[in-house]
Amino acid sequence: MRYRLTFVAGLVVGYVLGTRAGRERYEQLRKTAREIARNPAVRNAAETAALNGRQIAGKAFSTVSDKVGDRFPDSVAERVRTLRERGQSGQDDWGTSNT
Repeated sequence: MRYRLTFVAGLVVGYVLGTRAGRERYEQLRKTAREIARNPAVRNAAETAALNGRQIAGKAFSTVSDKVGDRFPDSVAERVRTLRERGQSGQDDWGTSNT
């Protein structure tokens, strides 16, 4: 119960501080976030991180599947096959390049 009260108190404080900051501050933060997201260096870093994550996940799946063998449910195995095929096509769900 103590943690719930702390959480609710945090929400209330955040709401009060947020409403005092006003719409101008919200728009300023939103503009800054948009500029950061459009920065080519940030986009390249995000794409590189996504690509590395996919590669590591693929290696991990291969290692686990070698050790576990046929104990994966068919639905999981089929989903992984679909994701692998999609990754080999050179594009992800968003239509962006994996490079």
